[in-house]
Amino acid sequence: MAISTLQKLTSQIHRLPSLSSHILIRSSATLSSSSSSKKVADRIVKLFAIDPEGQKREVVGLAGQTLLRALTNGGLIDPASHRLEEIDACSAECEVNIAQEWLEKLPPRTYDEEYVLVRNSRGRILNKHSRLGCQVVLTPQLQGMIVAVPEPKPWDIP
Repeated sequence: MAISTLQKLTSQIHRLPSLSSHILIRSSATLSSSSSSKKVADRIVKLFAIDPEGQKREVVGLAGQTLLRALTNGGLIDPASHRLEEIDACSAECEVNIAQEWLEKLPPRTYDEEYVLVRNSRGRILNKHSRLGCQVVLTPQLQGMIVAVPEPKPWDIP
């Protein structure tokens, strides 16, 4: 009985062109979405971060994401310490140091980024390697970049 019911349904599907085309469209959409996962793999940017204890850790991010997002996902920056990726809300808790050989592959600091770094330097000399993780956008050209995550600032420690 189940087989005859299945055969009836199959013949009815073929008689209804709109339903059969919907099934074909749906199945082709499923196939194309599985091929889009290859595009995500193409966006992966692997970095290396030196944590405050001096250990080198691999961090994975996606092109188009910020360095802050990758470091937060990798557990190197507390997400609660930097709630927004907006420069206006930044208090420099996401400050990192970029290795010399990678500085030239990044766009220069914006006026706003420079202002936030200077404002939050609290009298110390601003390091040319200092960047805000929320302002560095990952690109495929940054594959293998090395960053150092400094110890939390004294005013960040609970």
